[in-house]
Amino acid sequence: MSQKIRVLIAKPGLDGHDRGAKFVARALRDAGMEVIYTGLRQTPEAIANAAIQEDVDAVGLSILSGAHNTLLPKVVEILKAKGAGDILVFGGGVIPESDIPFLKENGIKAVFTPGTPSEEFIKFIKENVKK
Repeated sequence: MSQKIRVLIAKPGLDGHDRGAKFVARALRDAGMEVIYTGLRQTPEAIANAAIQEDVDAVGLSILSGAHNTLLPKVVEILKAKGAGDILVFGGGVIPESDIPFLKENGIKAVFTPGTPSEEFIKFIKENVKK
């Protein structure tokens, strides 16, 4: 793969903690990917727009606030509406196991909970990004 994989890491909603998101961003960067981090308290619209503007291959959404069932599918919905439904979207954070099937049904390709080894999400992205 000659082109680097480009990944946008975003924190949707009112969540004020980004340690996990920064950990993921560093791990992806160290794995040779280009990483764009949008910072805290982003709207689904802002995240989708940034993903399109930055021409990313994947979007990682980190959420701890409990609003994952609303915010994560909304990002996927907006990307599809803007013709960017081919961007891989994955989530992470404090998400109950029981909510993961709903998220996957709504376009979130994978969910990584706290303690997931970085090799796991790096491998997932490398295997699932369509270049």
